[in-house]
Amino acid sequence: MKLGFIGCGNMAQAMIKGIVAKDIMSSDDIIASDAYRPGLEKAQKLYGIKIAENNAEVVENSDVIILAVKPYMYAEVAAEIKDMVKENHIILTIAAGKTLSWMAEQFGDNVKIVRTMPNTPSMVGEGMTGVCRNKLVTQQEFDEICAVLRGFGRVGVVSEDLMDVVTAVSSSSPAYIFMFIEAMADAASADGMPRDQAYGFAAQAVMGSAKMILETGKHPGELKDMVCYPGGTTLEAVRVLEDHKLRSSVFEAMKACVAHAKKM
Repeated sequence: MKLGFIGCGNMAQAMIKGIVAKDIMSSDDIIASDAYRPGLEKAQKLYGIKIAENNAEVVENSDVIILAVKPYMYAEVAAEIKDMVKENHIILTIAAGKTLSWMAEQFGDNVKIVRTMPNTPSMVGEGMTGVCRNKLVTQQEFDEICAVLRGFGRVGVVSEDLMDVVTAVSSSSPAYIFMFIEAMADAASADGMPRDQAYGFAAQAVMGSAKMILETGKHPGELKDMVCYPGGTTLEAVRVLEDHKLRSSVFEAMKACVAHAKKM
């Protein structure tokens, strides 16, 4: 399998970094194009990939074509390359709101399409990617693509009607978590802890807590109760968070995210 990236920004480079670092594919089998030449040349220097002069060259030298451009650019890129895409090609998307049916309208009903939604922790090999496919993609092809996606984190296969939910719970959610970590660090700094140290304590607490859920399989509520001793400091902090409607705020933010994704 040969991968071609149309667009080589942060997300594309995060994907490439994981794929190459984990030896899932040789850098010789990856080619990329991008209008921003310095970024493209940086990716070539860092990961040893091939770089193309234009998008057509990517299509000609790839089996899987990854559209790693902004959502508003999808229609323009599709119009440019659709006549070069053949039945053996697989188009892989990473943009919110671009459904399988919308993509089929751009490329034709005979084109294999895989829709994915990765997130920025892919940059450190801890991404979470939701993925679905159209009926033309075989199980073997889908399995191979999922193996590639695991190069930069975990993969969850979902039905397409859940892809907008994936956007809210995984793709957009790092922003919520960064805000939470920033708020924790601000509070620690207000009580005298050096800011750099506060970020380290807060970030490690979030990472460790997430790992406990993934590795123990315990319900988050059960893990929370393990920390909340009767009459203790944690329970008092939780009381304040509940009073300020932390859960409701997160719930409403995610509902708004899903609603906006459906409009894109």
